[in-house]
Amino acid sequence: MRIRLVATTAVAAGALTALTAVPAQAAEYDSALKIRGIQYDAPGSDSNRCSGGNTAEEYLTIKNYSRSTTVNLKGYVVKDAAGNKFTFTASHTLQPGDYVKLRGGNGADSDTKNVVYRDNCNFMWNNDKDTIYVYKASGSRADVHSYTRSGSDADHNGYITYHG
Repeated sequence: MRIRLVATTAVAAGALTALTAVPAQAAEYDSALKIRGIQYDAPGSDSNRCSGGNTAEEYLTIKNYSRSTTVNLKGYVVKDAAGNKFTFTASHTLQPGDYVKLRGGNGADSDTKNVVYRDNCNFMWNNDKDTIYVYKASGSRADVHSYTRSGSDADHNGYITYHG
């Protein structure tokens, strides 16, 4: 009986070690869909006017990094740290290697131009720091990244690349 207990304890300890060796955000990278980059600070002075503003210059690029899986964005959710969110309500299919830019402001969504508009003229991303969450239609996390202007954006151009 004692040998079985020792062997069971060793197996459990090995499993625990394997679990603790995995980084906290590793599960997010199991998704084919990931954040490629973000233009969190639109060029020029921020103006969230629907007519003549520059919210469309603020965008999040999401890419399908799979080599073989096509992803439909319908039901996917993008959020920021404050809980502002956008839900893809229409079907937007990303073939392997394809991407979409989720832009602020109003415009015509286009799969051929790889763009979806939030139809909201307010800026979503903070210019100093924020966290970007992408959730699958199932509710599980697809990707997450945080940024700070001073720590993440070395050239201070308002754009950060996460996955090349």
